[in-house]
Amino acid sequence: MFKPLAERKDVVSWRLLAQVELVKVKDRFQPQFSAGVAALDAKEVKVQGFMMPLEMGDKQSHFILSATPQDCSFCMPGGPESLVEVKTKQPVAYGMAPVVLSGKLAVLKDDPTGVFYRLTDAVPVK
Repeated sequence: MFKPLAERKDVVSWRLLAQVELVKVKDRFQPQFSAGVAALDAKEVKVQGFMMPLEMGDKQSHFILSATPQDCSFCMPGGPESLVEVKTKQPVAYGMAPVVLSGKLAVLKDDPTGVFYRLTDAVPVK
């Protein structure tokens, strides 16, 4: 098993991002976010997590940030509330250690890919 990431005051908590439930709207389900999560939409935030590459290569500019490390290459680590799609300004070196990224967070109510969170213009920070 893995050790969960230590909570940091300067980083958005995965516990906060998990405050979402799926509600049925007409013939499909849509995420309904808590007020605390909805308040983060379009804000500059820091997020901490593990990189899951979407492309080959040691530098990544489009990847998934996960609350938990990957146990196997074909396993998804959790639901959409534990993942953030990331698009960086500059490619970032891929590694197994957790990273902290700063960028603009989008809270997505109806993304066709099923993603709840997207961080754009992201840059690594300490």
